[in-house]
Amino acid sequence: MLNLHKMLFFNTLIMSSLITISSYSWLGMWMGLEINLLSIIPLMKGNNNIFPAESALKYFLTQTLASIILLFSIILTMNFMDYFLLSNTSILIFNSAIFMKMGAAPFHFWFPEIMEGLSWMNSLLMLTWQKLAPMILLMYSFNPMTFTAFIIITSAIVSSIMSLNQISLRKIMAYSSINHISWMISSMIFSKILWMMYFCIYSIISINIILIFNNLDILYLNQLYNSFYQNKLSKLLFSLNFLSLSGLPPFLGFLPKWLTVNSMIMNNLYFLALMIILFSLIMMFTYLRITFNALTINFTELVLWNLKIKKLHFNVILFNLISIFFLTLYPTIFYLY
Repeated sequence: MLNLHKMLFFNTLIMSSLITISSYSWLGMWMGLEINLLSIIPLMKGNNNIFPAESALKYFLTQTLASIILLFSIILTMNFMDYFLLSNTSILIFNSAIFMKMGAAPFHFWFPEIMEGLSWMNSLLMLTWQKLAPMILLMYSFNPMTFTAFIIITSAIVSSIMSLNQISLRKIMAYSSINHISWMISSMIFSKILWMMYFCIYSIISINIILIFNNLDILYLNQLYNSFYQNKLSKLLFSLNFLSLSGLPPFLGFLPKWLTVNSMIMNNLYFLALMIILFSLIMMFTYLRITFNALTINFTELVLWNLKIKKLHFNVILFNLISIFFLTLYPTIFYLY
């Protein structure tokens, strides 16, 4: 049974993000972000568990600091708009606050620690919906290319390197989100439609992965070896989702990365494309490390597959089938793009 207070705060969370996106003034956007912060804190509360409360406190302090910096940059822009130097400074401060709110490197240190103390459903909110409003604000603002390229490369490097020695699946998903933030920012430079496509595809894949984690109650890497023994179909679908998340063709996750790299090359950003592809390959190693046990299915296990599929798995199966055969639509979408 859903708690009434959680339904109330969840609706407020949705409305606050919509207020932020649709506001015509920077102060209105700032107010929407503050309502969003006050709405998600009660949703982080767990039952008889201290870790969600600790994560909520860390999240509140970090987001409050980012909001103070954001408000300072807005006031600076309003008061000193005539001065070119101060205007550029305020834009840099504004973008830094937005990057801190979304968890992009080098402002990412709070994000994996907060994810570690949350449930999978709250983690899903942090990975998807909580990224939407800061991304839209970043799209509205002027982005200096040098600073943006620094954030993109730093996010790609930090996420891929830091994920190599992790055993917590929630931290791995956090670093995966930071890696995909670098791709989303890159796509945002060239096309809003491309960014929207990337964000939607990433959200759908993340929902499928986290629903499997939540259904099987898996938190750490060593739990994967025993969790799928009685359900090999879930094992296969789990692997396919991670391969799609890594951007491996012919899965659905390959499409936005392909279009983003193509846009970079067309705009002569060869070094940026090289760096983001290189460190995405390192991130792919982390994904393969997770799915290695699921990919090694012998004949005995194949015979003993459990065919009692829960209702949740039908949605995952449908999405994976669409992802596998999506390669046939690539030329058409690429032509339209």
